[in-house]
Amino acid sequence: MKMKKILIPTVFFTVCHLAYAQGESSAMRVMTLPTTAHNVALGGENITAMDNQPGVGLHNPALLAGTDTRCAALQFMTYADGGKWMGAEYAMAFGERHTGAAYLHFMGYGEMDETDAAGNVIGTFAPKDAVMGVGYSYLLSDHWAGGANFKAAYSRIADFSSASLAVDLGLNYYDAEKALSISMVMRNIGAQIKTYDGAVERVPYNLQLGLTKGLAHLPVEFNITLTDLTRWKKSDYLAIPDTDKEMQNQDENPSLSTGRLMLNHLVFGIEVKPRENIWIAAGYNFRRGYELQAAGKGHLAGLSAGAGIRLQRFSIGLAWAKYHMAAQSLMGNFAVSF
Repeated sequence: MKMKKILIPTVFFTVCHLAYAQGESSAMRVMTLPTTAHNVALGGENITAMDNQPGVGLHNPALLAGTDTRCAALQFMTYADGGKWMGAEYAMAFGERHTGAAYLHFMGYGEMDETDAAGNVIGTFAPKDAVMGVGYSYLLSDHWAGGANFKAAYSRIADFSSASLAVDLGLNYYDAEKALSISMVMRNIGAQIKTYDGAVERVPYNLQLGLTKGLAHLPVEFNITLTDLTRWKKSDYLAIPDTDKEMQNQDENPSLSTGRLMLNHLVFGIEVKPRENIWIAAGYNFRRGYELQAAGKGHLAGLSAGAGIRLQRFSIGLAWAKYHMAAQSLMGNFAVSF
């Protein structure tokens, strides 16, 4: 048991070192979307909030250890320009320490015009992405759990297609008496195995650290997630140049201050549980808020909110957020425990 506790963090830091050199250009952005209404409400990047639904495993596979013994879940989210995201997951505990899960997610972007080189419309096409995979979590001790996901992603745009393989590694410490959850996750470690017409892109890897802490005498929990911890160059992030000189030198991104660069790694959430089976949450994603403001769509940018209820074997959640300049998004999810 002690050797496992030492080995897992060692693997994390080794993999993170290898991932650090990868560039920002990435394929399969669908793998970065939140997979539960609970996560959407807390800012979309949370890796520490405990949940009974198997979708939590796509953010941190170690959290699968806290899901119900057998649980199935369905989600649906609206996206920009008629886009729709749908997800389905199933998790099952076996033995005393093992939990396995299976995932299937689909993203449709609506119908678009297909044009030739001269701009003439010659037809229509419907871009789509799909992600499928399996997850596993193992209870290392009363407080520690580790986990991993293996995922395959496929994307199609007109006559072109792309495919990628990726894994997630997660580690979680949870103490129910202290209302404390701490996690470390490396998401989307992988590569393309098939490219769009030879154009190689990176899978959107993400090193994250997270903390959830509840109050002793109030039903309130605070959530802090640090994300994209291998990206510290200003050129990795969007900023609107203030001068013509800056526009000619956007690789250095001089208009992005050091303070803003630091905040781009922070996601904050707060959750209130007026009753044990009811949650109400809100979050703020600093990077999303700043980039939407910089693009001229600052109204409610970065904010998210949601609520959910559990009735015996059934759970329902609904959350709102803004991921795109063109529209706001709603996610609803339904889970049943057997």
